[in-house]
Formats: sequence, structure tokens, C-alpha cells
Amino acid sequence: MKAPNISETEWIVMEALWENSPQTASAVAKSLQASTGWAENTVRTLLTRLVEKGALTFVDPSVQPKHFVPAVKRELCVQAESSSFLDRIFQGASKSLLIHFAQNARLTPEEASELKKMLDQSIKNNR
Repeated sequence: MKAPNISETEWIVMEALWENSPQTASAVAKSLQASTGWAENTVRTLLTRLVEKGALTFVDPSVQPKHFVPAVKRELCVQAESSSFLDRIFQGASKSLLIHFAQNARLTPEEASELKKMLDQSIKNNR
């Protein structure tokens, strides 16, 4: 399945449902109100868009209130967003992306070591 194109605001709603689902629209709105300030109608609009895009579905469409659940895994959407970012910002060049982050990220020694291990493993897998 192809990941739907999810906007930045829709991503916030998806995160709430990836973290805890199923949820009603009211429950999602309540969980996001403090961090976003969104009214329940705003959340309902975002939920409707996400259903139309195929990112969300209902546990049982005949039951009211509707309980929303993700129709796509977070990992699939992260992968699609990462590819889109790489293509848009770095013209698909992974090397440029890695160089940029290596020069600008403030990695702890542990994070740098973990990254090095991952790169070494990637090299081994591609031989």
C-alpha cells in the first residue's frame, strides 16, 4: 500500500492515533487541545480529510460515535516523508543529506557511535 500524502497538521492527528487508538473525534480533540489549541470542529475536519485520503478508517462505520484507527502504519508514512524530503531538499542525493546532518547535528558520542555502526552495516549489506 502506498502512503497517503499527509500535511503537517494532519500528521499531528495521525500521531495521536498511532499512539492510542481507536479513539472518537471528541477524544482526539481533547487529547490535542492543550498542545494545539484546536477546536473540536477543526479536528473533525482533519479526521474527515484523513479518512478521505485512506490514512484513517473506522472500527465499525455503523456504530456511533465513530472510532477512528490508522489505516496505514507510521513506518510507511515516515518512509514516504523521508523520501519526499530527500527528493525535494537534496534532489535525492543521500550523500548530501548525510553530510549536511553530520556537519550540523549535535550528536552525543553514543549517537555518533550508533550512526557509525549503522553506516558500517549498510556498507556490508551492499557489497
